[in-house]
Amino acid sequence: MQPLSAYSSGRDNNFNLIRVIAATLVLYSHCFPLALGKGSTDPLGALIGRSLGEIAVDIFFITSGFLVSQSLVHRPGIASFMWARVVRIFPALIVAMLFCVFVVGLYFTSLPSSEYLAHQEVHTFLKKNLTLIWGDRYALPGVFEQNIYPGAVNGSIWTLPWELKMYILLALVALIFRGYKHWLIIVIALIGTLGYLIDHLALFGGLETDPNKPRFLAFFFVGSLFYLYRDYIHLSHRLMTAITIALLLSIFLQLSTLFFTVYTLTLAYAVLYLAYIPTGAIRKFNHLGDYSYGIYIYAFPIQQASAALLPGIGVYEMFAIATPLTLLLAIASWHLIEKPALRLKNKTPTR
Repeated sequence: MQPLSAYSSGRDNNFNLIRVIAATLVLYSHCFPLALGKGSTDPLGALIGRSLGEIAVDIFFITSGFLVSQSLVHRPGIASFMWARVVRIFPALIVAMLFCVFVVGLYFTSLPSSEYLAHQEVHTFLKKNLTLIWGDRYALPGVFEQNIYPGAVNGSIWTLPWELKMYILLALVALIFRGYKHWLIIVIALIGTLGYLIDHLALFGGLETDPNKPRFLAFFFVGSLFYLYRDYIHLSHRLMTAITIALLLSIFLQLSTLFFTVYTLTLAYAVLYLAYIPTGAIRKFNHLGDYSYGIYIYAFPIQQASAALLPGIGVYEMFAIATPLTLLLAIASWHLIEKPALRLKNKTPTR
């Protein structure tokens, strides 16, 4: 049993594979509402109230908190850190949003092309989604309005403004509270985690609240804490086994509150255990590239297109059609856009 720092210093890990699996789980989970209608969820969501897609998003925020904090520690300054985040998110996002507007939108809109292109909704879609500063926008005029899940062209991007907020908050903590950043991050992680747990219990009491703010604060900043305190956290086979048994028992017994509590408190440990402990042939996946972001930003419009072209398509038919098409776009995005953009990370002022 070694500390996390013994594993985290190099690039030989399973993060690429974990994120690709998570992105594919989001695709799979979205097949249910996109094929069956709003309110539909995957089997796990129906069983314990936590869908595979929601779990996958939580995994993204944990891995992001961990790896982004690693970047913050090793970058020469805040400007360099934020520039690295910009070149990771925006080049691929810009191309994906142009694809949504000028390929998917133009083909599927019920409006004449000239009217569609001049429509204010198109301009709003581009303004919001190309910057993320003003939130996001899912719909384009006349596009997918007859789908069983009507209107939304790219519903997955709703988490990206939250991701950007986490980066900015982390940078502000490091810049303003440099000498106390560890303590402040602990406070933020605790507030997020406790707020999320309390909010979840309140939902059972009939209160309607938006849990996403404490949720993302919890998972992102717990991931950050795991990196900052990597010298003191040990990856234990026994602890991972105990976590797995507790989660499986709560699922088997359909104890959703128990599952949620154990899940919230242990997911970060489980993710980092899986990122570093399994070795061997599984590590060869790293040679392929990081296709997770491309899967995430292209899956939804491809799924909606399949629903529009094949009315009545089932969940697993949609998954079988959308997965390879999305993967092709993700591979192209990585090799043609994301990987070249990452070479620009060091071309910024260091102070």
